[in-house]
Amino acid sequence: MQTGDTSGGRADQAAAPIRVFLVDDQELVRTGFAMVIGSQPDMTVVGEAGNGAEALDRLRVTAADVVIMDVQMPRMDGVTATRMLTQRAKASGGGPRVIVLTTFDLDEHAFSALRAGAAGFLLKDTPPAHLLAAIRDVHGGDAVVAPSTTRRLIERYVEEVPDHEAPDPAGIADLTEREREVLLEIAQGLSNSEIAAKFFLSEATVKTHVGRILGKTGLRDRVALVVLAYRTGLVKPH
Repeated sequence: MQTGDTSGGRADQAAAPIRVFLVDDQELVRTGFAMVIGSQPDMTVVGEAGNGAEALDRLRVTAADVVIMDVQMPRMDGVTATRMLTQRAKASGGGPRVIVLTTFDLDEHAFSALRAGAAGFLLKDTPPAHLLAAIRDVHGGDAVVAPSTTRRLIERYVEEVPDHEAPDPAGIADLTEREREVLLEIAQGLSNSEIAAKFFLSEATVKTHVGRILGKTGLRDRVALVVLAYRTGLVKPH
């Protein structure tokens, strides 16, 4: 009977750590983030940069999954760098997802960052646990926006996006009753785990529903789904 070592198979099945790249003009801030992220078994810091231009150069030769990007930096700001990274990713068919961080809770920063292609927008005083959760969520395909800015941001986004950029409401008609319920909860800002608890579902099931909603509507992330819910009248702005 032929036997073999199965330890390698188990090792191959272990998930690779999330590769995080840090961009901030303050070395002390980068060091703090690196310590927090480096303490996690499922994450690793693969590089740093002090401004957007330097980040673009280094990310040409450094593979990363998630970029933590400051907004205000010399030479090139974070919004411009995010836009260029997004364009590069579209041209190449893949690239890191960006979480933009800012010191000030200003709507224009969040609006500009998300329009540039960022998958997340958080304040720098976000608790470490929330930052780590955001990295995992963004890496998993979700979008994350600071709760303090979500409502104002979405209402402004709904008002300012031209009609020709509005999501196609036809996708709504293809949703099942459960998918519509999940979409409404996403529009209220609930996470997958919160939706799972509310409907007595597993989180994996909720993720499946979210994936199907994205597929049917042709949208890229949760932020776009929230906008869809507002634009089609499923949720009314306060």
